[in-house]
Amino acid sequence: MLKGPPLTRFRKKLLAWFAGSRRDLPWRRSKDPYHIWLSEIMLQQTRVAAAIPYYERFLEHLPDVQALANAPEEEVLRLWSGLGYYSRAHNLQKAARQIVAEHNSQFPATRDEALRLAGIGEYTAAAILSIAYKRKLAVLDGNVARVLARLSAVRGELRSRGRWQRLQALADSLVPSQAPGDWNEAMMELGATICTPRSPRCLHCPVAEFCAARKAGLTDVIPEKNKKRATVEVTLASLVLVDAKADTVLLSPSRHSPRSGKGHDVAGLLSRMWHFPTTGVERDAERELRTYVRDNVIHALPSRAKFLALSPVHHNVTHRRITVLPFRVELDELPDVPGAEKLPLRNLGSVPISSLTRKVAKSGLSKVEAPRRHSSQRHSSLRF
Repeated sequence: MLKGPPLTRFRKKLLAWFAGSRRDLPWRRSKDPYHIWLSEIMLQQTRVAAAIPYYERFLEHLPDVQALANAPEEEVLRLWSGLGYYSRAHNLQKAARQIVAEHNSQFPATRDEALRLAGIGEYTAAAILSIAYKRKLAVLDGNVARVLARLSAVRGELRSRGRWQRLQALADSLVPSQAPGDWNEAMMELGATICTPRSPRCLHCPVAEFCAARKAGLTDVIPEKNKKRATVEVTLASLVLVDAKADTVLLSPSRHSPRSGKGHDVAGLLSRMWHFPTTGVERDAERELRTYVRDNVIHALPSRAKFLALSPVHHNVTHRRITVLPFRVELDELPDVPGAEKLPLRNLGSVPISSLTRKVAKSGLSKVEAPRRHSSQRHSSLRF
């Protein structure tokens, strides 16, 4: 661990670099805990460039914690739609209601109180409290862990319990009492822009002289890559009903549950949001989709309705590789379905939908029939 004059010099160099090189990000223009909290939640599992427009739109509609707490859940999900990992949005609103009810609408200023909020863990609490309230708490996320691992030449998988604790202790030893928020942002910025996972820009690093991994020629092997989980293949089928006005039908997640396959929560794959009639597929996509729709959605769907097989949709979520086989059915008039909405197929933005449903809608806009081999999957493409 760095101590004494070397630590002082390390801090000075890193903070000076950050002051002159920091990216101009919208959440860095505010010390409002609500703004910082929102940005930290959005940046979990999401790239900065992708999060910015969502952050700005979210604040435009829900500018403070009371607005978030009082908003209809569907409004929150609609504003989040496309960011993925929708449990973040659910927890964000749940925590907002806790803050209004228990903390007089002010984000709590202590670590223990922050950790009792939904969706707030050690990293998020440290980031918010250090930036908004200048609490001396060190953040440890993937970017910071990589910087620290190279700084001290820590070998092995960083997420293992013992190594992560060691890295947290190292982070705690480096954070200064003055401007801990700037320090944490500087460490994260260094990991995001200079000390990157591959091909780190060591020649541009403001603290390269302190890096044990660089001195040992280990920057390309530290940190060690985590072992990946085996990818699971999942196949679904979705029905896109279209009338003469190019309107379609989406189902409410509170009234309709997609049929799940073996061991897979299809509703979860659709983020428990508004969706097209969808079922897990085991052998014959069209036959199984017809059966599901007839038994659970539209009992009077014409038996001779032509199912037009469209181009497959591909979507990856963590360790799952999802293939959706969409079918378009054209009707003169859409049926009335309890717990459903009739919406323009080209604009489904009035209800919250997942990225996967958005991809299915895009495929549904095409009238070009896909090769028939995509429509039935009789070779048992689903491996639940």
